[in-house]
Amino acid sequence: MSILRSLSRWLDNRVRWGLRIILLLLIADFAYLTFLWPDWGKLAIGPIPKSNFIHVYEQRRVEKEWPTLRWSPVSMAEIPKHLVRAVLVAEDSRFYEHGGLDIIAIREAWDYNRERGQMVFGASTISQQTAKNLFLNSARNPIRKWHEIFLTLGLERNVSKQRILEIYLNIAEFGRGIYGVEAASQAYWGIPASRLSVIQAAELAATLPGPVKNNPAVRSDFFVRHSKKILSLMGPNYYKPPADPSVENLDVGSEANPNPEPEVQEAPTTADPPVPLPIGEPPSDTLRTLDRISSGTAWGRSCALVRV
Repeated sequence: MSILRSLSRWLDNRVRWGLRIILLLLIADFAYLTFLWPDWGKLAIGPIPKSNFIHVYEQRRVEKEWPTLRWSPVSMAEIPKHLVRAVLVAEDSRFYEHGGLDIIAIREAWDYNRERGQMVFGASTISQQTAKNLFLNSARNPIRKWHEIFLTLGLERNVSKQRILEIYLNIAEFGRGIYGVEAASQAYWGIPASRLSVIQAAELAATLPGPVKNNPAVRSDFFVRHSKKILSLMGPNYYKPPADPSVENLDVGSEANPNPEPEVQEAPTTADPPVPLPIGEPPSDTLRTLDRISSGTAWGRSCALVRV
């Protein structure tokens, strides 16, 4: 009996110490999140801030011999509707329906990954990507994911959907050192984002899963397939494929600069004025179709036709 009592006391001590350690870790994590917690009011209406990803790029650029940073934030009024639609189709079809976390996509990704016994697809929303890019890093671990979820819920609670989308389109990476749709448009085609064609918009959206390996300059096989898929999902109001499929060519009118490092061209003064998007209004209807996308890493999306 004395042995059992000793064992019981030993286990009790271990459990108590374990609970104390867990409590200390929770307190430390709460303090860290409090430090990270941003001024939501400023983020909701102020200028587009540099993301943490951009800051890290600037810090490592010289050491890694990366090209000069390209980042030119623009307002939502300067981003064409078809580019917004292409990004929503490619990255987050239920953006206007969820509260930051897409439970449907999470369940689909979980089932798919469980069937194959490996992590093939993810289910990060545009809101999650925005929170991660703004405040966190690219680490893949449960703690970073928990911080991402916590900050995403704060973002959704304090910032409008339209503003979240505006920030995302201005800080997303579109190539090595190329952040935001304006810098990407200038780097690849020498034009402002407001003058992008539908095909060029689809190509920028196709860049997002792997911007360094898949972009309009590299034109990998995955990039070309992904661009065509996005075009097909955008709907006839935005893109009508040619009657003869044999003549379809995504390169027509959208040839990208194979070396986007030189100085950008000045935006032509004859550009058509952009059409502002309705602020804060969700799409009136959504036509869903599931499209599994893989870039060779761990990307997956539930793609849909979303009226913008």
